[in-house]
Amino acid sequence: MQHKRILVTGGAGFIGSAVVRQLIGETACEVCTVDKLTYAGNLSSLGEARGSNRHHFVQADICDGEAMAQAFANFRPDAVMHLAAESHVDRSIDGPADFVRTNLVGTFTMLEAATAYWRTLVDEARDNFRFHHISTDEVFGSLGDEGMFTESTAYDPRSPYSATKAGSDHLVRAWHHTHGLPVVLTNCSNNYGPYHFPEKLIPLVILKAISGAPLPVYGDGSNVRDWLHVEDHARALRLVVNEGVPGETYCIGGNSERTNLQVVEAICAELDAVRPLAEGKSYRDQIAFVTDRPGHDFRYAIDTAKIARELGWQPAQTFETGIADTVRWYLGNEDWWRAIHDGTYRGERLGAGNTGAAHG
Repeated sequence: MQHKRILVTGGAGFIGSAVVRQLIGETACEVCTVDKLTYAGNLSSLGEARGSNRHHFVQADICDGEAMAQAFANFRPDAVMHLAAESHVDRSIDGPADFVRTNLVGTFTMLEAATAYWRTLVDEARDNFRFHHISTDEVFGSLGDEGMFTESTAYDPRSPYSATKAGSDHLVRAWHHTHGLPVVLTNCSNNYGPYHFPEKLIPLVILKAISGAPLPVYGDGSNVRDWLHVEDHARALRLVVNEGVPGETYCIGGNSERTNLQVVEAICAELDAVRPLAEGKSYRDQIAFVTDRPGHDFRYAIDTAKIARELGWQPAQTFETGIADTVRWYLGNEDWWRAIHDGTYRGERLGAGNTGAAHG
């Protein structure tokens, strides 16, 4: 089943904009982007999709029930991809209220609006409607040296951010079981790639490196994350919304576990190759270890067997090709990130103190 009209919340954000760009650029469907345009929402991230006559934009808060009901009534989607969320762990430690409001109340509001709209549909349109909730592997807590998260892993969120995402996952499942709303859920590992807001680890390190600033690494840099290129993730999300089974969850990962220090060193190595420093110096010399953040989960890893087996998805990018692609993108798109640095964000650490580190 290929949906023709998809409403994307958070479509001006990092992952949402990748989804919208693919939907407009690679399919014939119409897309309605709903975004509040908070600090991390950026219409320029939509690229060429923004100028398409198949793309519509609504600036609205997902907590505004009346605005969401109006968006459904006006656009009449046959699927929703719900990506709008507060998503930065450090910010959630210092200011959890926005996370509770957007991630919990916002998801509840979206579910209410979607359910009311879905109940007006009949026959095939009602059966084929989907509410796709996009979530994170952080809801599962922290792993030791062994093991991987799967769709049946028990929830054990450790930060205000992950707790609110876990709560939103439970709300979506409750609306499915209680009201019959046809939902699908996905939990992904750390994303990276073009148009990533520069508070997150990879873009932060790239931009600090080329500016000659210290490259902050939490603790001893041994915390492990699985890294997923955002374009691979967007492809997976498109598969799930079209082919996923209602009520099911799919874990999406990049099969690319790296310590935070390895990530920073890989960025330095790529920059050494494509933008070498004078006198044979290495960007590695700029690495600076800083105080760890509170409750920093040690390791995340995703088992992608289910989505590979049932939907035929595999990541196309390796970590090496993805990092090379990402570094080159930031070097070649200074206008995009310079506008952010000149406006709402200047490379400081956001939340949880002021040590300058930012790890997704």
